[in-house]
Amino acid sequence: MAQAAPEHYAHCEALLRENDRDLWLACLFAPQPARQHIHAVYAYALEAAQVRAKVTQPLLGEMRLRWWTDALSGEAAESVRAHPVADALIDTAERFELPREEMTALAEAHVADLYDDPAPDMATLEYYCRATSAGPMRWAGKVLGATSSTAFEDAGIALGLMKALRAPAGALLPADLLAREDASIHTDTPGLRKILFELRDAATARYRAARTAAASLDAGREALLPAAVIPAYLERMARKDYNPLRGLAEPSPLRRQWILWRAARGVGL
Repeated sequence: MAQAAPEHYAHCEALLRENDRDLWLACLFAPQPARQHIHAVYAYALEAAQVRAKVTQPLLGEMRLRWWTDALSGEAAESVRAHPVADALIDTAERFELPREEMTALAEAHVADLYDDPAPDMATLEYYCRATSAGPMRWAGKVLGATSSTAFEDAGIALGLMKALRAPAGALLPADLLAREDASIHTDTPGLRKILFELRDAATARYRAARTAAASLDAGREALLPAAVIPAYLERMARKDYNPLRGLAEPSPLRRQWILWRAARGVGL
């Protein structure tokens, strides 16, 4: 088994620190020996999520995401291991026997980002959240020695729904709910708000379920820390100045850091 170059793991950490400081801070509370492997997991998730912003045409995005599925599906070629994130991720996947099919599912799910078609229904949206948010959280838990638990699935789906609510109302909103309320993503109406509040309630229910399940974990609760900020975002939907066409405003960086620190002291959510 070829080991990843140390500088490739360092690259993964730098990528997180520069692009998702909350996630990078959450990783700091993981035990030091496991930290670089969690950086690799989330650097991959970040790379796949950023594909849409880096391409001018959907086909080019599909080609980039297909590169990841090919890299993770078979024996990694030397050219693949030259990619710092791929090298660190493959090394981590081999060391901890992470599920390659889930890793390729993450890249495949992000193909939906390249098009403007809404998710057809809530089940599809939850699958997207499961593949793109719950998957990395579950792999991080496995790196930390966690056994199977619904906590990672529930926390990941809650985190994915929160991310969908953070963005201005858009393609991730289920088409069947928009049709039910005769709502448009371009107009602030009671129907649109009803859908968004339903998603908020679904995220809240998943978060609470994750907290309950986390209490029985013997290891890996640090992997749940990225979800600790969820309530701070969702509560902003109750503010009078909430505008669904603008999405959710971020709590201050200081408050987010405080939330993560407090959650880390309790080791989890």
